[in-house]
Amino acid sequence: MTTSQLEETLFEALVDSTDGAGGLSDAQVEREPGNFLRHAGSLSMSKIADGLIDPKLVLSWLLDHLGASAFFVGLLVPIREAGALLPQLFTASHVQAMDRRKWAWVAGSIGQGAAAAGIVLAALTLTGAAAGATICALLAVLAVSRSICSVSYSDVLGKTVGQSRRGAATGTATSLGAGAVVIFALVLMSGLVDRATLVLVAIALAALLWLGAGLLFSTLWEEAAPGKGGTPAFSQLSILRRDPQLRRFIWARGLLTSTALAPPYIVLLGAQAGQGGFDRLGALVLASSIASLLSSWVWGRMADRSSRRVLMLSALAGAVALVFAVALDLIGVSGTIWALPLVLFVLMIAYHGVRQGRVVYLVDMAPKDSRAAYTAVSNTVIGLLLLGSGLFGALASLAGPHVTLMIFAAMALASIIATKGLDEVGT
Repeated sequence: MTTSQLEETLFEALVDSTDGAGGLSDAQVEREPGNFLRHAGSLSMSKIADGLIDPKLVLSWLLDHLGASAFFVGLLVPIREAGALLPQLFTASHVQAMDRRKWAWVAGSIGQGAAAAGIVLAALTLTGAAAGATICALLAVLAVSRSICSVSYSDVLGKTVGQSRRGAATGTATSLGAGAVVIFALVLMSGLVDRATLVLVAIALAALLWLGAGLLFSTLWEEAAPGKGGTPAFSQLSILRRDPQLRRFIWARGLLTSTALAPPYIVLLGAQAGQGGFDRLGALVLASSIASLLSSWVWGRMADRSSRRVLMLSALAGAVALVFAVALDLIGVSGTIWALPLVLFVLMIAYHGVRQGRVVYLVDMAPKDSRAAYTAVSNTVIGLLLLGSGLFGALASLAGPHVTLMIFAAMALASIIATKGLDEVGT
């Protein structure tokens, strides 16, 4: 595979500089423009699919529509989050043993597509508890497939895209993906298409996009590297003992989960304020997508300069948004049409900053031949923290959304202190 003139032109337009390619071999440098575009294209399709099948919004609505109980609806987010993170400790060693690790990402993408197709079939043929159980089981397959993509992606990105351009690759993909999901959200809110039909079409499209992403990623040129022998899963946890920076990074990232956990409580504030027009399925998807569209590319560029600073700025923005949400409710304006959507918009900007910053920081921090292990250990610990988040949220909510949101704001502020102690690993 050689680099075409069109690939060179697009590559130069999307990155700050084409000079330097830290961490790449000569052969990979020659093919970096084409690989950069394949990363951006595959990841864009994957992120569009993520938005179209969002368990917090789309699948929750679908299960309710199919008559499944709240028990199954409540299982969706824990299955999605824990299923995508916890298996990585066991899959990382197998990924590290591969000569070309792009094939792990390809397999994971195809697995997600197959699971999404199964969800469409289940929705067309089942109702009630049968639909709930089947869709939850298929979501577990999707989540495990996603975990394979996650544990392999940072390693492939580090091998095929230069250090100063990795954030641009992921940021470009996230912004392109968000733009497509904005259209989906607007159609949802318009009422022009029957919602049940639109949701099923969206999930079917997600299946096709994941299959297409896997096909495109398979064309990426990755230099063969001798695979390392598989390390027993729990032996990888020794990395935590050896690397204090990884421990601090995980501590900071754990505190930053507050930006992901807070949105339902903002919706609760709106419900309590009588904001009946706050369309959860449409407005939340729209707020998240527009925030991603406007911020991810910028966050990605900033992360190429200092992913550590991106994490700190994101934490500050998240804390401000959460405090602002409580303040607006206390002064009695949270029921207005602009208040909580604006808060949610700022919070989702912070959330996407956290996602961009943590991915780039981990890739830059981890030793070249241990990226998969670092990713797996980090994600496994965060998966355990997220499993406990349901209990934490239930206990905190007994005191009301104000207290819960202020706790999340304090977590975000605390993460700034943890992140400040991290080494600067960017260029």
